[in-house]
Amino acid sequence: MLDMNMFREHADAIRADHTKRGLPHDNIEKVIELDQAWRNLLHETDQLRRAKNEAARGIGAAKKAGDNEAANAILAKVADLGEKISEMEAKTNEAMTVRDRLRMSIPNILHADVPVGEDESGNTVHAVHGTKPEFDFEPRTHNELIEMNRWVDLKRAAKITGSRFFFLKGDLARLEFALQQYAVDFLRQREYTFVQPPVMMNREAYEGVTDLGDFETVMYGIEPDKYYMIATSEHPLTAMYMDETIPEEQMPMRMVGVSQCFRREVGSHGQSDLGIWRVHQFTKIEQIIIAKPEDSWALHEELLQNCTDLWDSLGIHYEIVNICTGDMGTVAAKKYDLEAWIPGANQYKEIVSCSNCTDYQANRLSIRYGQPGHPNQPIVHTLNSTAVATSRALVAIMEQNQLEDGRVAVPVALQPLMGGQTVLEPCHWG
Repeated sequence: MLDMNMFREHADAIRADHTKRGLPHDNIEKVIELDQAWRNLLHETDQLRRAKNEAARGIGAAKKAGDNEAANAILAKVADLGEKISEMEAKTNEAMTVRDRLRMSIPNILHADVPVGEDESGNTVHAVHGTKPEFDFEPRTHNELIEMNRWVDLKRAAKITGSRFFFLKGDLARLEFALQQYAVDFLRQREYTFVQPPVMMNREAYEGVTDLGDFETVMYGIEPDKYYMIATSEHPLTAMYMDETIPEEQMPMRMVGVSQCFRREVGSHGQSDLGIWRVHQFTKIEQIIIAKPEDSWALHEELLQNCTDLWDSLGIHYEIVNICTGDMGTVAAKKYDLEAWIPGANQYKEIVSCSNCTDYQANRLSIRYGQPGHPNQPIVHTLNSTAVATSRALVAIMEQNQLEDGRVAVPVALQPLMGGQTVLEPCHWG
């Protein structure tokens, strides 16, 4: 969320950002109003504390003078003031809770380079990598490829779970495993520390990293334990340092995380989302950086460079898209997507999302850097980017590398991790 001082000292910047996003200013004004009410309550509570302290000083003097009646009267006054203070503290805390709950709905301040647009149609192409594949045969969709090669079993997965789950089999499962190892090793060579996070988080930590609406539309809640299954390893890795001060010499902190991810995927989706493109459970390799504010924009470009180098090495044709105001969401200040060409869908589709969240998550999580006990402990910036979401990567590889007989060529970079195998063969049982 935005720092409260932004509302007190730079409210016009927030209003201008809302105008750029096409959002009304109502919640901004409400936060400012609630903050003033909270400050008034805080002032009144402080006045009561001073009155209580001043009255308490008279107890000793009254007792010393032998005036027990006066001492008892003062004690009663002090007790009464104590009750009023308790009531005011409760009101003050409630006012702060209401203010901050609304403040969490105010989106991040966008970078000046973010294009203005109403929805994804306003996104702009930043760069194009590779050559669009051409076929001298009618290319199949990935759904057709996985069915004819028996690489994925959707029906049996649905039988024991529900729709949008799958069994991955044979050479395609081996390729998925190779992708994980390749992406982790690729980033480890660039000094990213490999971290495997828990796949559940509590509500308090989760509220620090995501849009509040995601609790209803994205995450799976676990009752009665009040845990949430993670939608991406970005969330636990970013929240890992909640309420901590990171030593300055450890900055920036670069991590590569691998985890299973779980998403409800509420709503209807198109024909091109069938198969394993949009599913409830998948594996993702994620890049995370926790940085000093002055370094974050250069590091955002570093994350993007890592992505492009990785996907170029896999030989995939894709474009880089600068996400516009209407497609941005709440948390990021700027976001690039990589969109791979999917021949079966006849369109580019998202395979990577690369975001600089500036101090938005860190303000909620109270993550700072500096030396313990030192008064100057600034809030950090947090950045994240997909390296590989394996199910979508498999779709891009299958559709772009398919052969006329329905088999799929293994990307050269992954062949050593596949025992030198150059082509994915069908699974021999259904």
